Amino acid sequence: MQSAMVSNKVILGIIAFSVSFGLSLVPTWDFNRSLITAIITVLATYTAALIVDQRRRNHELLVLSSLRKKIKDMEALKSRIVREISQIEKHRNLLYTESKQLQNQILECRNQRDSLHRELGTFAGQKKQLEAESSNLKTELHTLENSKAELNNSFSNLTAEKRRLELHCNVYRSEIAQLQNHISELQQEKQELDSNLTLLGRLKPQLEEKLYELRMTLQDLETEVNHQNELLAAIKAEKQNTAVNLNSLNNQTLEKQAELQQLKGEISLLQDERDLLQSQVWELLQQTETLTQEPLTTTAEEEIESFPFAELIEPLATTEIAAETSEILPEEWTNFLEKLPGHEIQVLKAIVEQDNTHAAIKQIAEAHITMPNLLIDSINECANDTIGELIIEPGGEMPQVYQEHLINVKKMLAMYEDLMARPTSSN
Repeated sequence: MQSAMVSNKVILGIIAFSVSFGLSLVPTWDFNRSLITAIITVLATYTAALIVDQRRRNHELLVLSSLRKKIKDMEALKSRIVREISQIEKHRNLLYTESKQLQNQILECRNQRDSLHRELGTFAGQKKQLEAESSNLKTELHTLENSKAELNNSFSNLTAEKRRLELHCNVYRSEIAQLQNHISELQQEKQELDSNLTLLGRLKPQLEEKLYELRMTLQDLETEVNHQNELLAAIKAEKQNTAVNLNSLNNQTLEKQAELQQLKGEISLLQDERDLLQSQVWELLQQTETLTQEPLTTTAEEEIESFPFAELIEPLATTEIAAETSEILPEEWTNFLEKLPGHEIQVLKAIVEQDNTHAAIKQIAEAHITMPNLLIDSINECANDTIGELIIEPGGEMPQVYQEHLINVKKMLAMYEDLMARPTSSN
């Protein structure tokens, strides 16, 4: 690239020299005067070319600074998008836990409802059993009353027969004895029936009390069932409301997911643009480095030495070198050095020297009970607070300092080493 530019400059000088020499030689045919005019035109063309190159270089530097600002803005936008995505995920996790709690509450309500239904079934069975027992007791009482009436009838018949037997006493003595035995048996049965009747009379109020208690318990159960039904209706309404809320939340999550997809697409596009801008920046940096670092050819040097415009190039080169090698550290970098702890400065030193970087950073992190990524993040945060920019490339396999901050970092490390060496030298 440099040789092509030199050859173009040589061709431009030759053309300017030949044209001016020919145009000045034709009217006067004075070789000395035409030679002087040709040399003057060559000098003028080379100075114009230098001025044009300088303006082009300044324009390229302005483009580089604008591209760097755009890259920093895009990285800040990316970090904000990542924070918003993390907040959305936390909100989604909270909604998921709340839905799980609601499902557990609904299951508990269902279990309570099933237990109440089972208790109602048992109470209904007990009620049917008691009704059957009461109907059986009523039938037994009716049969006892019928038997009592029959006994009364038989007793009246027996009395009539007794009278007849008294009339026919002599004839029916044997029959009367049998009838007396039969009457005694009947009397015993009657006594047993009377005792049974008395027992039934005693049991009747107890059964009535039990029936009344059962009716009261049934009324209480009915009221409880109505209350439980009201609670179930309220729970169903709450369940419907929660279902509606869940549907709305699901819709919101779907919308957020769509927005996330769009943001991811935009991030991928921004990353592609950033990669293109970085490649363009690296190409421009390489071009500027090749422009400032590639040596000139011998023929070009001889020609430049032969012309007086070489004196114009030397001051520009010396000023650039002096600006790069100046040891004056800006004020924000001194503040940054004061805020950094010693172990983070050692991490910066390991990154700059690139001598077994991972092992050195890991050793420092283990000594201070932390992680290498956290150390790099804290350095970048401190730099962002003081300088306003990040100095270490985040997310790379090998941590590196940005090229535009490398000189200041080296100056800062040298200043730190001088500060650490002063007490030892004084002692």
